[in-house]
Amino acid sequence: MNKILKWLGIIAGGLAAVIILLLLIIPMLFDIQKYKPMIEARIARATGRPFTIGGDLKLSLFPLAGIAFTDLHLGNPDGFAEKDFVSIKSFDVKVKLLPLLSKDIQVKRCVIIGPRITLERTKDGRNNWTGLLKKETTDTSEKKNEKAGEAPQSSVTALPIKGLTAGEFSISDGELIWIDHTSETRKEIKDLKIAVRDVSLDRPVKLSASADADGRPVTVEGDLGPVGKEPGKGPVTVNLAIKAMNLLFVKLKGTVTDIAAQPQFDLDLSVDAFSPRDLMKGLNKALSIRTSDPDALKSMSAGMKIKGTPDNIEIPDGAIKLDQSSITFSCTARDLAKPDLTFKINLDKMDADRYLPPVDKTQGVTVAKQKGTTDYGPLRKMELDGAININELHVKGVQLKNIQVRLKGKNGTFNADPISLNAYEGNIKTAAGLDVRGDVPVTQAKIEVQGLQVKKMISDFMKKEILEGTASASVNISMSGDNAALIKKSLNGSGEIRLKDGAIVGVDLPGMIQNIKAKFGLAQPGEKKDRTDFSEFIVPFNINDGVVNTRNTSLVSPMLRVLAKGNADLAKETLDFRIEPTFVKTLTGQGDTSERSGITVPVLVKGTFTDPKFSPDLSGILKKSIEKGINKLLGGENKGEDGKTQPAKDSIKGLLKGLMGK
Repeated sequence: MNKILKWLGIIAGGLAAVIILLLLIIPMLFDIQKYKPMIEARIARATGRPFTIGGDLKLSLFPLAGIAFTDLHLGNPDGFAEKDFVSIKSFDVKVKLLPLLSKDIQVKRCVIIGPRITLERTKDGRNNWTGLLKKETTDTSEKKNEKAGEAPQSSVTALPIKGLTAGEFSISDGELIWIDHTSETRKEIKDLKIAVRDVSLDRPVKLSASADADGRPVTVEGDLGPVGKEPGKGPVTVNLAIKAMNLLFVKLKGTVTDIAAQPQFDLDLSVDAFSPRDLMKGLNKALSIRTSDPDALKSMSAGMKIKGTPDNIEIPDGAIKLDQSSITFSCTARDLAKPDLTFKINLDKMDADRYLPPVDKTQGVTVAKQKGTTDYGPLRKMELDGAININELHVKGVQLKNIQVRLKGKNGTFNADPISLNAYEGNIKTAAGLDVRGDVPVTQAKIEVQGLQVKKMISDFMKKEILEGTASASVNISMSGDNAALIKKSLNGSGEIRLKDGAIVGVDLPGMIQNIKAKFGLAQPGEKKDRTDFSEFIVPFNINDGVVNTRNTSLVSPMLRVLAKGNADLAKETLDFRIEPTFVKTLTGQGDTSERSGITVPVLVKGTFTDPKFSPDLSGILKKSIEKGINKLLGGENKGEDGKTQPAKDSIKGLLKGLMGK
């Protein structure tokens, strides 16, 4: 028995020696170079594009099985500017041979140097990667599922191996280039380095990557996995730290499941505090951020949980810190081809003026020019259900509080109902609608205002004090267009504005009238007050194609009753009004009023919104004076100051005396 075992051992050892000897000799005797043209031809035929290996192929079998080559090129089809789709300077992979016999793959090293991938799109929209890999579906049940709109069943099965490990896997000196001839865009990722350590199916893989993206450094560190024996099917743990331009630090933690068939993810994303201003400057110095406040956009951080699938994403809780503002939010995006969006946003406070472009004092606020036409197709597909709450907002100098907005939209129509807010001791409620089903968007709005103190609001907005009082208003308007000029010209509607217990600041209507009358010798000059107090100011109006018209605007003052009519052209920002005042006096002890005698002086308001001009209507004065004199002449008996009847010639003298101020 011992002899048998001895001979079996000798035979086995001899066979092993022979096998090892053959493994060492075969690569020396076997000329793999002869097969290189055949390999190149088959790959070229399979891909439909030229394929070459410029250097020698090298084959080894023992102690490590491996293959190596240099100067590989997979070309582009005809019609593309770039010659190669993929090129590799050198490739070398070595695997332990004996463990392969037990289906245990142990990769000693896999090193790729100088891979270069160029993604190119031609001016007619063709891509150089299209048609490279064609997947043919042979399973009839899978085809039926796809036709019925069902997701295909996962074809991922357990690998026919016992284990997989790799000691060294690296890519160095890599390049990824994107060229889009339709937009004349070229982007480059250079000096790409990827190192993977501790590769195994049973434990997390350590990953390290770095690259230069258009001159901006990016690094990724962390670990992934384990992937298990059914890669792409089970859960994979993700723990990555991403660093960009030494400014942006992003951490991503969580799990991704069933990557190959129906990916699902549950991730935590956090962004450390960074400067958006510095980041933008680093991305494109020509497009550096310009804001009214140079200290705006100095600090931003974020954190959120992201769940769902590539087509249905949910952020159940998120937070963003921007300078001194804090934003919390939640949102769900379903069917991203539409999409169907649901969201809720809460903002504690924000000074929006800090983030607006600086004002050019010679030309006013910079307004971006619209280029081309707006495509409203995506909005017509969108479904929207959202809510926005803002505690405090400062915009265009105006202070707003407790802003609540409810948004709903579907099939190209969107409604903001209600929009409510508090401002300057009053409240404003608005219901607005936007319709983008046509080529030009149409907007409608209904606005209700109660208890608004206009003095401080106008002062904050215009930096002037021109009006005081408590305002209420009811306005219904409609408009069309997608820029300010079109909107102003298309504005239509009606409404009424009421102010109580206020004043027109900078305009002394009683004094102006008194002084004009004094010039005619009809009154003593009045004391200049630079304001017109009123108990009530009512402005009913209509708007037709951007022109606001009022015919019954009235003002009640202690000394005056004023009626006004005229137009304000919103597109041209011009004014054309005529104000007709009437003096009143209070009968002592009785509390009622009656008109004072004498000629009232109409006032013309011309000029622009920002620079209105007030002047007396002298032609109106003469017209009224002549009409009054003629009425005396033709009205029968004319009484003098003593109550006696005056002859016609005396009445004419009195008229002339009034006109000449003598």
